[in-house]
Amino acid sequence: MSARSKARKRALDILFQSDVRGDELVVTLAAEAKRAANEPAREASWLYAREIVDGVIDNRDDIDEQIVTHARDWKIERMPAVDRAILRLAVWELMFNDEVPAAVVIDEAVELAKEFSTDDSGSFVHGVLGRIARTA
Repeated sequence: MSARSKARKRALDILFQSDVRGDELVVTLAAEAKRAANEPAREASWLYAREIVDGVIDNRDDIDEQIVTHARDWKIERMPAVDRAILRLAVWELMFNDEVPAAVVIDEAVELAKEFSTDDSGSFVHGVLGRIARTA
């Protein structure tokens, strides 16, 4: 697994944990930063995970607006927490990180959804991100 794939998983963990616990994302990120300081072998994945989460924090309203606009009759609060987290990290990559091709972002997000969410989540995430990628 590439460092960026590991970073996406790590970012997903942070976003999901914050959402489920109802904690502020900056608090959850700070706790993870303390843990990361003791894991130098995982530094490469931590740096990109932090970039993703910081990007979600800074652009949350725009990201959520894109998700709601393209989710077709799905309110963001009705989505499974894992799907919300996956979509937020992937939309940040689509909108704010030109280094990663849209196809890679979508593929990685779909794989995360298949691994960690419901049976229908992979196709749901693919559909929402595909629509966003076409308009970005």
